[in-house]
Amino acid sequence: MTVENGVRVFAGIMIWLSLALTLLVHPLFWLFTAFIGLNLIQSAFTGICPATALLRKLGLKDAPACSTK
Repeated sequence: MTVENGVRVFAGIMIWLSLALTLLVHPLFWLFTAFIGLNLIQSAFTGICPATALLRKLGLKDAPACSTK
């Protein structure tokens, strides 16, 4: 699995977790969902993603760059 795919999986798991916490624990956990969404948006604009650094430390590799001929 590449870092890029890992970020998508991690974000999906965190969203599911936050939704479960909202339904099962306390309604204000929707703020956790909002934080995840804002982090995804800021990473698209700034290129800074904490999950990417974490996944690289866990051993995931970057996808090879596309080559044009």
